[in-house]
Amino acid sequence: IMNVETIGLWAGAVWNALNDANGSLTVKGLKKTTKLKEKEVFAAIGWLAREGKVNVNEVEKDVEVNLI
Repeated sequence: IMNVETIGLWAGAVWNALNDANGSLTVKGLKKTTKLKEKEVFAAIGWLAREGKVNVNEVEKDVEVNLI
């Protein structure tokens, strides 16, 4: 179920994965680390971006996410 509470939990998982990886991972790396589906990772990234906690950049054929 995709609701605000669930997306918040996914955001926490993504933030923790980024923090453990010295602040930077690709979406592919986030999927592997968090075991989330791609749409769940993107929902979490949107949450964190809205809170001003991450920067998102396109890199080659992937998206890199960095903690601010």
